[in-house]
Amino acid sequence: MVDAKIIIVDEKDRIINCKERIKLNREEIYRVSALWIKNSNGESLLAQRSFSKKHSPGKWGPAVAGTVEEGETYDSNIKKEAEEELGLKKRLFKKAHKARVKTKYNYFCQWYTATIDRKIEDFKIQKEEVEAIKWFSKEELIEELDRNQKSFLKSIKDCVDWFG
Repeated sequence: MVDAKIIIVDEKDRIINCKERIKLNREEIYRVSALWIKNSNGESLLAQRSFSKKHSPGKWGPAVAGTVEEGETYDSNIKKEAEEELGLKKRLFKKAHKARVKTKYNYFCQWYTATIDRKIEDFKIQKEEVEAIKWFSKEELIEELDRNQKSFLKSIKDCVDWFG
């Protein structure tokens, strides 16, 4: 199977190329879209990455996230990923801030938010991408981050500050 080409951008998030993910080098910047979901009780929905994922397997992160591929925009990517990963169809997500991330990975992340009142069992998760999902109260999430930070993506602490 040919690896999908992902969009490569410059420091101003302007498209400069597309490249297969496996050929990406550490200096090249790519695009990610991510969705922070809350419910009317103020809880945040987090997804545990599948244990078969190459990067950060089994770690808890945003409800939905994906790398923007050739021919996609941030907006089209988040809609696709939300439908694939959680079964959310025809939803409107509110565009939030864009973050520039320079860690082990090098990317822009366009964040989206949504309020969705749904029981865990009413989501349809994609097992290849998502191991489990869970609603966390802000207090519970902060406690879990303090107690077991290695179980979460590093970006989650920032998310609590932004969206909590």
